[in-house]
Amino acid sequence: MELRTLRAFVEVVRQGGFSEAAKVVFTTQSAVSKAVRQLEDELGLPLLNRIGHRTTLTDAGEVVYRRALTILAGRDDLIAELAELRGLSRGTLRLGLPPIGNDVLFAPLFAVFRSRYPGIEIKLVEQGAKRLEEMVLSGEVDLGVSLLPVPEAFEWQSVRREPIHVLLPSGHLLEGRKTVQLAELKDNPFILFESGFALNSVILGACRTAGFEPEIVARSSQINFIIELVAAGLGAGFLPRMIAEQRSRAGVSNALVVEPSMEWHMAWIWRRGGYLSHAARAWLDLAGSEPSSKS
Repeated sequence: MELRTLRAFVEVVRQGGFSEAAKVVFTTQSAVSKAVRQLEDELGLPLLNRIGHRTTLTDAGEVVYRRALTILAGRDDLIAELAELRGLSRGTLRLGLPPIGNDVLFAPLFAVFRSRYPGIEIKLVEQGAKRLEEMVLSGEVDLGVSLLPVPEAFEWQSVRREPIHVLLPSGHLLEGRKTVQLAELKDNPFILFESGFALNSVILGACRTAGFEPEIVARSSQINFIIELVAAGLGAGFLPRMIAEQRSRAGVSNALVVEPSMEWHMAWIWRRGGYLSHAARAWLDLAGSEPSSKS
């Protein structure tokens, strides 16, 4: 089994087809198809269901895909560690950030890091927390940001803890309250973030603790759009206190959610037992020393 065949197979799955995978691995579509067939022949099992131009994973393909991500991430770790042993001071730091809280929490860090380590290039990816966890495990990013608790596969360093506030439109029965019990919102439609945002799990888990399943009328990945939907009276939205106060808008009030309380606990994550480059360790050291990153 060769790494190049595993890489081709993984990219077919990631990109959703052979032609797009070929662009990523800089070869032809026929070469990618041949590599995947070679892998299937070697393992003696079909890995992909080919339906027209679409491909989906078989049960065996699911297993191989998960293992291939681990193998390829280990190979990247090996190359990075050996490069540093050879004294290569320049490099790349790949960071995965969520769309929530970036401007307040992380923007100041970039300027400080750049001034201290001008030879390190920072590459940023913005995704929801669940997707970032996948990217950390696969080695696509060195460090990502997620909400605690995270699976045992990760180690983590706290960034920030904030209670959750509910956003309510002008004229709402609960307008003007400083605190709101979650059960008082059970008859209100909810506006949540897109699937893949870990904050959704925090909100929905608290609702189940309070004894109800909310009606979800809209989802968005954009904070400002969620606020505008609340202002239009479509439903109630939710944001960490820090962001709710920062994004105040006429016609929208916010109140602390209590009983049960909800917490947005953001943390840097990396693979447990995985190799951390000097650049990644330097970033964690800097993030841990900045006042805005304390929990």
